[in-house]
Amino acid sequence: MPIALITGGNRGLGRSCALALAEAGVDIVYTYRSDAGTTADEIAKLGRTAATLPLQVGALEDYDAFVASLRTTLRENWDRDDIDFLVNNAGVGLGGSIAQTTIEDFDTMMNVHFRGVYFLTQKLLPVIADGGRIINFSTGLARFTDGNNTYSAYASMKGAIEVFTRYLAQEVGPRGITANVVAPGPIGTEFGGGAMRDNAAVREAMGNRAALGRIGEPEDIGAVVATLLTNPVGWITGQRIEASGGTLL
Repeated sequence: MPIALITGGNRGLGRSCALALAEAGVDIVYTYRSDAGTTADEIAKLGRTAATLPLQVGALEDYDAFVASLRTTLRENWDRDDIDFLVNNAGVGLGGSIAQTTIEDFDTMMNVHFRGVYFLTQKLLPVIADGGRIINFSTGLARFTDGNNTYSAYASMKGAIEVFTRYLAQEVGPRGITANVVAPGPIGTEFGGGAMRDNAAVREAMGNRAALGRIGEPEDIGAVVATLLTNPVGWITGQRIEASGGTLL
């Protein structure tokens, strides 16, 4: 049975990915920062096995201990020492114009969204089975601006992730591992304070910018990730797949 590791699987897009993969027959290990949430219980109701591990993605000094804990968890729950899929999802949304962005906020986003993904993936490469698949999350904001000069630093980190993923795909290709980017557009989650989820006016305004006439929901992204990981699309690698409903075409 395939096993996926999802960072930040306790809520938002990570949770939607975990549930979509569980429905497709995948067992899940997911990380959380402070509260594991109910995702594991929901996965169990779908008949799959779930395990949770604490991880602060920006804390690179903890990665060796995390990988050791992951290996122990894999042995205890599955009698395995590797995973099939890695989904680098965990993130933090800190907004501000270029003029307003502080060095502290910039460094936080750098550590979580770029340094963290880069070096966590590095540590996990020996744990990913040959023939496995990696998904890194970017954002539609790496292609279009948000119109309010709010997410320049965040989007810049995601642009770096897109370049990293192409190099990653080249490096792991000889092992039969694919690496791709999923770039969500506006999605109704708690990101950025939850306005896209809770504010009807914001939802309508952003939905009007999409060809499909609505913003996305977490389940839309979970379905994309599950399709890329569990279907026979292993000939796709090093690519950016934008799932934005056709925002700002």
